[in-house]
Amino acid sequence: MKKILIFGNSGSGKSTLAKHLARTEHLAHLDLDTLAWLPGSPPERAPIEVSAKNLSAFTRRESAWVIEGCYADLLELLVTEATEMIFMNLSVEQCVENAKSRPWEPHKYPSKAAQDENLGMLIDWIKAYQMRKDEFSFKAHQALFQAFDGKKTEYGCNIGSLV
Repeated sequence: MKKILIFGNSGSGKSTLAKHLARTEHLAHLDLDTLAWLPGSPPERAPIEVSAKNLSAFTRRESAWVIEGCYADLLELLVTEATEMIFMNLSVEQCVENAKSRPWEPHKYPSKAAQDENLGMLIDWIKAYQMRKDEFSFKAHQALFQAFDGKKTEYGCNIGSLV
């Protein structure tokens, strides 16, 4: 059974690849954004224990999956279960361009206009990827990738035309 983790900067193509793999490989798909945040505004990160419990419920329920997100702390919880890891390591410039052209994400925003209102903040977030020192950073993703002993792939360019 395939159990794939996909991670990288915002706008790197994680969701595009995960949806493709879910469709073509018949895998259950989980976007970590859906369980990493508490409902409400302003957004607030859910306690790791709550996210871990929901993540565990998903992996117990599904025998084959693809899980994607930028949360190294949550992804670390799955390293021993994963059969494959994919690091979407695109340049910041590519991620910014992808973010500008991304389709509406109805599971995150009530409308395309609401999503577009958030674009400036998202671009600033993307640009800080190499400098951050948190669980969303390049450094955290690189460490996660390097420590994994299973099958792993790193993409440094857009894979949208391949899927």
